[in-house]
Amino acid sequence: MIKLKILLVDDEPMFIEMLKARLESLDCEVITASNGKEALEKIESNKLDAVLLDILMPLLDGMSTLKIIRKQDKNLPVFMLTVFSTQDRINKAKMLGATGYLVKDSDLKTEIENIVVQLRGKSQ
Repeated sequence: MIKLKILLVDDEPMFIEMLKARLESLDCEVITASNGKEALEKIESNKLDAVLLDILMPLLDGMSTLKIIRKQDKNLPVFMLTVFSTQDRINKAKMLGATGYLVKDSDLKTEIENIVVQLRGKSQ
């Protein structure tokens, strides 16, 4: 099985730990960042298979971070995370190049499993 390297970016430590444990149980290597600025530094210094990126964060929010990521790499899968699932936000994220959109209060376990299966399919 291919071990995916995923960057998880969120400013909520408990959420990071929960999602990191879930990803690691799916045999993924997880790197974490607590804001967009830190995320960009980690993207620069690591070969990643995907990014899970919170929208609302301090220093540099998710949408601004996504814009910068897309200028540097058009193909890196970036999945946006948020507690707010308004159609406007979904549309803006898609317009900026987001690969997908995850709502924190939805069934994240299934969503994360689906993303890992999708990414592994692309890696083979």
